[in-house]
Amino acid sequence: MPSDPTRHPATSFFYREATLIWEARGSGDTTFVLVHGIGMGRTVFTGLAELLAEHGRVIAMDLPGYGEAPEPDRTPTVERLADIVAAFLRAEEIQNPVLIGHSMGTQVIVEVAARHPDISTRLVLIGPTVEIGQRRLGIQFRKLARDLIDESPKVLLTGAREYLRAGPNLRRKMRAMPVHRPELAYPHVPGDVLVLRGEADTVAPREWCEYVASAVPSARLEEVPGSGHETMIKNPDPAAELILKWLADD
Repeated sequence: MPSDPTRHPATSFFYREATLIWEARGSGDTTFVLVHGIGMGRTVFTGLAELLAEHGRVIAMDLPGYGEAPEPDRTPTVERLADIVAAFLRAEEIQNPVLIGHSMGTQVIVEVAARHPDISTRLVLIGPTVEIGQRRLGIQFRKLARDLIDESPKVLLTGAREYLRAGPNLRRKMRAMPVHRPELAYPHVPGDVLVLRGEADTVAPREWCEYVASAVPSARLEEVPGSGHETMIKNPDPAAELILKWLADD
């Protein structure tokens, strides 16, 4: 397969004692910024990035302590991760990005929008976490286990590889997710939002996603039939189609 001439090597960005790794592909007026979930890294977005790169510039990142990004001295809160992403967007002078977050990544990008309203953004929340009343790690692990029972080998192998790369401090990093209160940020998200879930997602149930969509001033909820929490890994085509249609309707 020929190499992608629009793909640029991974680069590091350092901000307040933490480093994220990012790479870009594609070109165009629209910039998509992909933010992964807990235990993951930018490689889980490869399929989605390739599809979106046909319609604009795509930036995928490893948050500090995930993927290829080094472990920071302190485990960042969701709010601190959002500040790092916002600092990156400013440093790279990225105008009007479409921020796409998966799972915990949705928590990060809603904080980017709410805490940094000077950065004009549109958000795609894929499988948003964490449901009110379900914010214990044991509950979340059980939900994820149920979701993965019927998943494809591609999803299982990709997830296992990324969880191993996240390192021995993964459990400590996971604690940042359930203590965050995304519902406090939702009403302060100024831009348009697409809430996207797999039809069979047990981690982000429909009732919770309906709440998320209603709590954001301007949001739409869409579902991918026959998919679970890892919908953009198993088959990214439906997710890409829904994202592009939402942008065209905007």
